Amino acid sequence: MEDDAVRADSSVLSDGGKSVAVTEGSREISPDEVCVLIPTLDEAATIGDVIEGFSDEGYTNVVVVDGDSSDDTREIAREYGAEVLVQSGDGKGQAVREALEHVTVPYVLMLDGDGTYDPADADTMIEPLSRGYEHVIGNRFADMDDDAMRALNGVGNRLINHAFGFVHGANYEDILSGYRAFTVDSFERLSLDSDGFTLETELAVECVKHGIETTVVPISYTARPDESETNLHPIRDGGTIILALYSLAKTNNPLFYFGSLGVIGIVSGSLIAVYVLWEWIQYTQSHEIMAVVSAAAILLGVQLLMFGVLSDMLVTLHREQRRRLERIARESRED
Repeated sequence: MEDDAVRADSSVLSDGGKSVAVTEGSREISPDEVCVLIPTLDEAATIGDVIEGFSDEGYTNVVVVDGDSSDDTREIAREYGAEVLVQSGDGKGQAVREALEHVTVPYVLMLDGDGTYDPADADTMIEPLSRGYEHVIGNRFADMDDDAMRALNGVGNRLINHAFGFVHGANYEDILSGYRAFTVDSFERLSLDSDGFTLETELAVECVKHGIETTVVPISYTARPDESETNLHPIRDGGTIILALYSLAKTNNPLFYFGSLGVIGIVSGSLIAVYVLWEWIQYTQSHEIMAVVSAAAILLGVQLLMFGVLSDMLVTLHREQRRRLERIARESRED
C-alpha cells in the first residue's frame, strides 16, 4: 500500500489493506480532549524534550506512566508539567492498561518517551479520529531516518508485518509502531493481556478481532539520542512477538492456528508412512510401532483440521453477533 493512500487529509483511508470511505461530517478535536500517554522506563535523557514538544503543539494534558525508573525520569517529567503515575507492575502493556483507568478525556495519543517520535505529527495522528476512526497507527517507514533503525530490526519489523498480514488478514503496514491514537471507548472493548513489548502486536490483533475501525497515517521516525539506551532486545523480543502473533491466532484465526498444526501432523505422519512402506518393499522389513505412530499423526492432523474449520465458523458467527450488539449499544448511547 502506498503512503499517499493513507494520508490524513484523504477522504478514503487505509483499513486493514482495503479502502474504506469515511463520513464527510467530522468534528474538530480539541487538544484538551486528548491525553498524551507516555510509558517510560529510564528515559531521563529524552522525556523533558518530548513533553515540551507536545506542549508547543498545544497538547498539555500529558500523563507519564513510569515503570520504576532508576534515573530521574519521574522528576524531570513533573518539572515539565506532566502528571506522573508509577505503575504497580512490570511491562509496557500493564503500564498502559493501568494508566487508562486514570484517563478522563475521550481520546488518547500514545507514544514512547525515547524521543524517536515527533510531537509535530500529533495532529496527523488525531485527525482520523475526528472522522470516525477509532484507532490510528503511525507508519514509521513512511519517513524514517537512515540510522533510526538497525538493519536487523528493519528486517524483523518487515517480517513481522508480513506475518501479521498473512495470519490475521489485515495490512496495517507497521504494527510495531509505538505511536498510536485511539478512543478510550474502543480501548475498553479490547481484551489485552500483554505485559511487555507484545502490546503493539496484541493491539493490532484485537483491532482486527473486534472490528475496530483502524487506519494508518505516515509519520516521521528519528534515531534515538546517543545518551538514551534502548530497552529492546531484537532477537529475544522479536521471537516473543512472533510467538504472540501465532498464539493470538487461536481466537482470531483458528482455521490457521489449528489448520497449521493439522498440516504438520499429516505431513509428519505421511513421511513416516512413506519410510515404513519403503522399508517393507525394499527389504521386507516391517516397523509396526512406526506405522502406528504414522497413522496416529495423520488421524490427529485430520481432526485438528476439522476442529479448525468448525472453530472458524463459530468465531465468525460470534464476531458478527458481538459487532451487532456493540453497534446497537453505541446507537443507544448516541440517542
